[in-house]
Amino acid sequence: MDFKFRSKRLNFREFLPSDAKHIFDLNADPEVIKYTGDPPFKNINEALDFIKNYNHYKEHGFGRWAVILKENDQFIGWCGLKYNEENEIDLGFRFFKSQWGKGYASESAKATIQYAKSALGMKSIIGRAAQNNVASIKVLEKLGFKCLKKSMCHGIPNAKYFVLDL
Repeated sequence: MDFKFRSKRLNFREFLPSDAKHIFDLNADPEVIKYTGDPPFKNINEALDFIKNYNHYKEHGFGRWAVILKENDQFIGWCGLKYNEENEIDLGFRFFKSQWGKGYASESAKATIQYAKSALGMKSIIGRAAQNNVASIKVLEKLGFKCLKKSMCHGIPNAKYFVLDL
């Protein structure tokens, strides 16, 4: 398997067509997408089309990466970077509810930040979270992100915008 980078418990790679069911299932859980502003995929084919048309890797050399448990090669979610609407580099992560509370969001975000700095030469990254998304805000704050402002984000009012200088 061609992994972009690794952490203690996790491997990170580009999305594959075989991830379509996982991506569909992840976004089908209302609790997982509650604070994202993203609609669920209508079906697995729509998730597959998303993967096939996902061009961030080719266009920018980075993107959202599949997060795979080293111990059993299980797809548990995704974490990574993307250019947002304001042309800022945005850190994001999303995990199956069964994986919440195990430190995977913090571990994957930390590994992504290290990769962004060392391999990609990035100077800063932003993070955004709905004001009520306490768990994601804790992850960002634990990693040293500083809150800049509150603003509308993907239809979510008073989302918190954070920045981390690398």
